[in-house]
Amino acid sequence: MVDLAEIQAAYYMVAATGVLVAAVFYILNLRETTRNRRVALTQNLIQTLNSMESIKAQGELMNMEWKNYEDFEKKYGSDNNLDNYSKRFFFFYNLEAIGQLLRDGLADADTLYGVIWNTTLSVWHKFLPTIEENRRRYSGKDAWSGFEYLVDEMMRIKKQRDPNYVLPLEFTKYIPDK
Repeated sequence: MVDLAEIQAAYYMVAATGVLVAAVFYILNLRETTRNRRVALTQNLIQTLNSMESIKAQGELMNMEWKNYEDFEKKYGSDNNLDNYSKRFFFFYNLEAIGQLLRDGLADADTLYGVIWNTTLSVWHKFLPTIEENRRRYSGKDAWSGFEYLVDEMMRIKKQRDPNYVLPLEFTKYIPDK
């Protein structure tokens, strides 16, 4: 005959197993929810960068001209041109966030390439001299590391798909054939 203590022991083991399964399920569900939030964030950032307003702002930024960092600051720095400063940093911060998500494995490089490779490469290379000077003067070597990581990944994919690709000297201005 089955002893009452054995039934109780079996019951406790089944209950403990149920609690363990529920805890594992909860942890997996929490991870999936976090991942889904980050994917949604990436999609929102991409959608923001590809809006008509953002594309117009990018065109304005890409048509900027300066001689050196001092000239750049006089024309476009936050002290003298807050509108331009905000447009620039809008792109920088969004591309920084996307790069961080990509580095953390929460965004897919091929998907990003399909929608923002040109924006990423053009903005980075246009402003690289000012980014380097900003790092030297204000923010340190690790500033914009997510943005830089994103650039490196986009260029890696571009070179895989088009080995002869060369960054243009001008990104938005028409260059007629010779």
